[in-house]
Formats: sequence, structure tokens, C-alpha cells
Amino acid sequence: MSTKRLFLWSGPRNISTALMYSFSQREDCLVEDEPLYAHYLSRSPARPYHPASELILQQMENDGQKVVQHMLSKTGKPLLFFKNMTHHLIELDWSFMKQGMNVILTRNPREMLLSFSKVIAKPVMEDVGYAMQWNLLQYLRKNDFPFVVVEAKKFLLDPETQLRQLCMECSIPFDPNMLAWKPGPLPEDGCWASYWYQNVHRSTGFQQYTEKIEELPVQLLPLYHECEPLYQKLLDYSL
Repeated sequence: MSTKRLFLWSGPRNISTALMYSFSQREDCLVEDEPLYAHYLSRSPARPYHPASELILQQMENDGQKVVQHMLSKTGKPLLFFKNMTHHLIELDWSFMKQGMNVILTRNPREMLLSFSKVIAKPVMEDVGYAMQWNLLQYLRKNDFPFVVVEAKKFLLDPETQLRQLCMECSIPFDPNMLAWKPGPLPEDGCWASYWYQNVHRSTGFQQYTEKIEELPVQLLPLYHECEPLYQKLLDYSL
């Protein structure tokens, strides 16, 4: 049995968990939740302020190269979906990405920061991944590795059309079961789910897009102004 691997490279507080739930509804797919998280925490200043960081480090493989080998060797179903955060890619050789389809998932930084700062109050660029996403896109283009860019607002405004396009780009058939799921957690959820996944656990599908009208706190404005031009560049490549 041949195995197709999808590597999702998302920023935080995006629709990455909903996408993982969506792909988990396919009979032909296995999903995995942020396998590089412990690798990231073991090499990042973020360890002290990430919820459940010590539990993550205890329960998960800390060696990113071993995680990469796991992602490349895992089998079981024709399709494997690895939900990853782009900023988890520190201190790794990215050449493994040629062995799968890479999906860069981005979101308007104003909306992302309003959500993210509820859990991590003083984020920096290394927490939110926009610079890493732009670097990744350039790397994938330069090396002619397969990739597609998905933008959260566009996706939530028309989930079925976006899913159909994403499946087409990934050379897999669209499955209508991807549009809905039962409320509650997945067995594949990471041990950090109670801190981050409350909305997805209450959902039964992709939630309708609603614009955030809350003002961005003044202390987040410098980071927002760093992220916004990178987001606009990513948007140029999106479905």
C-alpha cells in the first residue's frame, strides 16, 4: 500500500485543529497532533510559559530528527495527516518535506494575536510563526517541493469549496465526511488540548467566520506590524 503524507504547517490559534478533525473523518486517513511539540519546547525559550510544557516533554519524543523519521516511516492507511506548527521547525533539516505535500496554513495576524494573547500574554515572532512560514514558503519554492497555502478566513467563508480545492492540490479525492464531526475530543488530541481546543471540542464542523471587533491591545501592536506584511505575502499564494 502506498502512503501519501500531508504535512500541515500552521501558525497558532488558527483552524489547524479543526482541519485535523476534518481529516480524521476520512476512512483512508490517520491523523497525528503536533509531533514536533516536545522537540520545539526542548530547544526554545518558550518552555516556561507554554501550558503543560513539562507533561509534553515527558510524554513525547524530544528528538526532532527521530520525529521526522517517524513521520516518514509511519504507515497504516493510504493517507497520513500530520498537524504541525511552523515554529516547531527549529534546528531541523527541512529536506524531508519533499516526501509529502506541505500545507501552509495562515491567518490574519490581528485576529490570531487577539486569540493567542488570551493564553500567552506577551508573544514574540518566534511564538507565532509568520516569519518562519514565509521562510518555509521560499524554501519550498526554491527546491520545487510540493506545497499549497490555505488562509483561515477564506476557508471558513466557504469550507466545502476550499476543502475540494485542497484535496485537488493534494491529489486526493474529496470526502464529504470531512465537513462534520461529533462534538468532543479526538483520541489523537495532544495532552495540551484542554488549554487550546475548547472551541473545537464544542463544534460539529467548521465554525462560521465572524470578524473580531475587539481592539488589539497596544502592547501587541509592534508584533502585529511585524507580522502583517509577511501575512500579506503569504496571502498572495493562497487558494
